[in-house]
Amino acid sequence: MRQIVSLILNPSPAATIIKKVNQGLISLITLASYYAAIVFSFYTAYQIRTYILPECFAFIPHTKMSKGYNFLVIPLIYLSLILYERLITKRLPFWDVVAKMYKVCLFATIIAIEIVYFIKFTEEVSRIFMVLSSVLTFIYLVITYYIVTWILLRCGLWQKPVVLVGAGKTAQLIANAFENDNYLGYRIMGVIEDHQTERPLTYRYPVIGSFKNAEQAIVASGIKDVIIATPGLKREALTELVYRIQPYVNDLRVIPNLFGLPLGNLEVETLFMQKLIMLKINNNFLKLSNHLFKKIFDTTIGLVGFLVIMPVLLLLAVLIKIDSPGPIMHIAKRIGRNGREFDCYKFRSMHLDSDNILTKYFKENPEAEKEWEQYAKLRDYDPRVTRAGKWMRRFSLDELPQIINVILGNMSLVGPRPYLPRELQQIGYYGNTIFTSKPGITGLWQVSGRNNVDFNGRLELDSWYVRNWSVWLDITLLMKTFKVVLKKSGAY
Repeated sequence: MRQIVSLILNPSPAATIIKKVNQGLISLITLASYYAAIVFSFYTAYQIRTYILPECFAFIPHTKMSKGYNFLVIPLIYLSLILYERLITKRLPFWDVVAKMYKVCLFATIIAIEIVYFIKFTEEVSRIFMVLSSVLTFIYLVITYYIVTWILLRCGLWQKPVVLVGAGKTAQLIANAFENDNYLGYRIMGVIEDHQTERPLTYRYPVIGSFKNAEQAIVASGIKDVIIATPGLKREALTELVYRIQPYVNDLRVIPNLFGLPLGNLEVETLFMQKLIMLKINNNFLKLSNHLFKKIFDTTIGLVGFLVIMPVLLLLAVLIKIDSPGPIMHIAKRIGRNGREFDCYKFRSMHLDSDNILTKYFKENPEAEKEWEQYAKLRDYDPRVTRAGKWMRRFSLDELPQIINVILGNMSLVGPRPYLPRELQQIGYYGNTIFTSKPGITGLWQVSGRNNVDFNGRLELDSWYVRNWSVWLDITLLMKTFKVVLKKSGAY
């Protein structure tokens, strides 16, 4: 085992040359793939606009467009912005890449339109084509990134070896992130830690040194990317460690002690002369424009969604009525924005005498009562749930009527969990943050384990969401919700 670790951590000069060739090959493959995706998206949009739409809709005239402009000039604009955002070599979580791709497509379209009007080329460029090509380019680029990165990972070209300095809880979070998001491509080859027997991470990865000989261990490993994950280290010791390691590596990342701060809206301001940095924390929920945008977004998508799922709502209503006696809807009080209560709509998934059923069940099964106190749910078996209710809960179909709350303005599509009034005391000081937002049909807790997360865990997730809110976070959570619901993750 030691010989294998030694071979991995001590690459030969030939291996170093191969590594540089691989880096160039990755950039070339990725750039060529993005160019092909852009050209193919424009070709698709061109075919739709030139041949399909005029045949389907008589009011859309036939048109001819400059192929040189559409297949050479505009693709170069896209590629320039992709290079500017460093999407060829920079390693980011998948959803961050999607966000940057959206930004690239938006700005590329704006620049392309400006060029069209500046050179008075408007007669040869269709507006429908511009919109189609922009949407298709975004979709094709995201798909291309997904496929190309997957292939590079399979071929071993996207793997990037790193050394972790520290093996505590922070380092464990980093290791878990690298394992859960393979598209980052980071591979931990060794850790540097003094307290080896006290750190579980040291049993997962080889220990190549201690803090005292960190620079020697890194040099011996031949690895040029290091992450210092010791946020509890005193400032003087951390500064010394950085100065010792930095001359021997290409990239050095330091995890600062900022746990608890809303990092999603953090801006870094540098004062060079004073050798200081300031962290600006934006509270997006205090901005009226953001509330207005979220309201328009919720109402628009809510109305469209309501019309789309209307047949499903009617079918479920019939099944509930057939399955058990009682009303179709379960209307319960929930805590909304600013702590105001509202009527929350759900399909009834329980028998009418659910409270008595639960009390009797707890007397016969005291361990179930403990589970209820921890999760506010019965995860394995709930005697109150009807046959139709059990099936609906598996796919969260019982929550579909909450789209009515979204249209009425009581809830958002994405937000914190809609808490019960009796849970107010348990919520405690978290409520000061959580209740600044409307509760959501889905949210961070929904895509992070749902009912597998205990009550305090839900509070932490909901408060994190509010403090780090952004438009893109809402879009990301909506997309992730579909995957979670289809997998039935944490549904009971």
